[in-house]
Amino acid sequence: MITRKGGENTAPNICIFGAMPTSKNLGVSALSFSTMIGVMKRVPRAQLTVFDEKTGAQANTYSNEGLSFTYTTMGAHHSRRYYRHDNLWNMRVSSWLGGLWNPGVKAIADARCVFDISSGDSFTDMYGPHRFDWMTLTKLIALEQNRPLLLLPQTYGPFKNPHCRRIAERIVCSATAAWARDEHSFSRLRELLGSDYDPARHHSGIDVAFSLPALRPRRALPDTVADWLDDNRHRKTIGVNISGLIYNDPDAAVNRYGFRADYRKVVVEFLRRILTKTDVAILLIPHVLAEKGKRESDPDANNDILRKLSGVAGTRLVALPPDYDQSETKWIISRCDWFCGTRMHSAIAGLSTGVPTAGIAYSIKTRGVFESCGQGDQVADPRLLSTEDVVECLLVSFQQYEKIKRSLESVLPDVRRRAELQMDHIVESCF
Repeated sequence: MITRKGGENTAPNICIFGAMPTSKNLGVSALSFSTMIGVMKRVPRAQLTVFDEKTGAQANTYSNEGLSFTYTTMGAHHSRRYYRHDNLWNMRVSSWLGGLWNPGVKAIADARCVFDISSGDSFTDMYGPHRFDWMTLTKLIALEQNRPLLLLPQTYGPFKNPHCRRIAERIVCSATAAWARDEHSFSRLRELLGSDYDPARHHSGIDVAFSLPALRPRRALPDTVADWLDDNRHRKTIGVNISGLIYNDPDAAVNRYGFRADYRKVVVEFLRRILTKTDVAILLIPHVLAEKGKRESDPDANNDILRKLSGVAGTRLVALPPDYDQSETKWIISRCDWFCGTRMHSAIAGLSTGVPTAGIAYSIKTRGVFESCGQGDQVADPRLLSTEDVVECLLVSFQQYEKIKRSLESVLPDVRRRAELQMDHIVESCF
């Protein structure tokens, strides 16, 4: 528990941007709950306001593993509906006018500090101008309200547009403190800061989702999946996360992310070889639970894979229903003998629970996070490798899973310790 220097318990108001607890992206909700849980373990009386895409303010309760607390969600939208109080441009203009009539602005003005984590990897112009504006408006509002802005562990960049880079430089130089979630990103943060770099304020850290609890699902698992994950199962089970963002939009893989390899062919061929050359069970695990027909939907990608491999899969290839939250999905991944993730936080769920994990990279963030666990050689990068080379990298990782497990287990205690000390530092920075 954090106390004032005189020993009096404190109850700060803390606002959180860039980590929506209601997100269909389990990686984003993992960041949200990891942050909230980390704060509330240290300051049980803290008042949390988490900005999301719902409308208005709503009271919520979290209760698990002996920890229970309330938090408020408040809408903050980036759209053309400028008349709405929860529109970010409305909030920003209101703040210029002293606008405490705006609920979001008032919450920020009353906050001891503002946390912003940019969904872990969205402080970049890689995803287009709309998303960049969304991520930067939240930070600019906090700074213009003269609130201490803490940039929580995240990836910085890349910034291809010089104008976007200048905005990013302004923000990181003005923030009270900033953490990068790996060494690669820390180097980018230092580049942005230039002569403003201050080791007392700017830190190399680790993704907060390493501390997310893994919780047994409340909703029953399908019988087949439950059997595959049981302690007494009769065959090995591997988990695979396929990113709908890339699988469902091959043009984006090439034009936005610069893939040399064909991601669809990588996934299909890797799974085909596993099915034909081994007797393991394969569980397809979605991590972005977008509705059917949405470009980023992992379940849609899984369903397409099931159709493509129906002739060779038999009963050994199953897609997990999109019915489980971030902590439950982490528990499911933790029960696998080996895991391959394209979504970054699906891979973190494996790494942080000691599961031998391979990653398919679509940005620099993947290798950096894997290297924080001494697992950089378990990343296959389709931007640099051919389709066949990516498949071979994944097969080698799977074949060496016992060796990888021993390596991961040797470093995890230190990784977990770093994650806890980092959260201590983040919370102490509010005082």
